[in-house]
Amino acid sequence: MLIAIISDTHDDLAMTVTAVELAIQRGAEALFHCGDLSSHEVVAVCSRLRPFYFVFGNHDADVVPDLLQAAQENDACCLEWGGCVELCGVRIGVAHGHMTSDLKPLIEEAPSYLLTGHTHEPAHFQQGPIQRVCPGALFRATPPTFALLNLLTGETEFIEVNG
Repeated sequence: MLIAIISDTHDDLAMTVTAVELAIQRGAEALFHCGDLSSHEVVAVCSRLRPFYFVFGNHDADVVPDLLQAAQENDACCLEWGGCVELCGVRIGVAHGHMTSDLKPLIEEAPSYLLTGHTHEPAHFQQGPIQRVCPGALFRATPPTFALLNLLTGETEFIEVNG
């Protein structure tokens, strides 16, 4: 199963639309957003690819009620400040990554993958038994990127997005 991972869209709808389109074209079967969505509209755009999971980031604190409503209206799964899901028998943790208190419980659950954002830098590295993936960012990143992760092979590809 191929999953798309995006983060730090900061309400940049044009870049989000482009990234979601590219993910669909590349065959992604699920989408994870690692926080800093910042608007109801970003949830709607991301919900074109289902299942769609997202977490809150530090820039989402003032719009939590709106994001929760957007999740309900768009059949998205909001994991709030962090959570784990299982796809194809693979456990995936998701958090924005700006708070150790959000990461620690997820790390203790020992998912196969832990997806985070916040740094605006693409990265894939091993942390103990956990593969950590940060897709980069679609806002204030040079270049803007998202990630595709093959859950069967563990291969990660970072995709540049030209707005």
